[in-house]
Amino acid sequence: MARISLTPHLAQVAPREPGAFAGETAGAAIEALCAAYPALKSYIADEQGRLRKHIALFIDGEHLHGEEALARRVEHGTHIYIFQALSGG
Repeated sequence: MARISLTPHLAQVAPREPGAFAGETAGAAIEALCAAYPALKSYIADEQGRLRKHIALFIDGEHLHGEEALARRVEHGTHIYIFQALSGG
């Protein structure tokens, strides 16, 4: 199981504490997370299941993008960090 942590900005729709979620890839583990917290899915993925533009995904400290991130194989103990990047002026 991968351990998933989320930015505090998502605390209104997701767990505040890291949790363990099953999946062979980061995308599958994130799907398991979203199954447990359905309101979270629209914050991190678009209608086609792609990561939204302002979502940053780190897997064991490595910043990965888009399909590369979701396809990354994970093992027990892999740590996935999901951040909602803030922008504005």
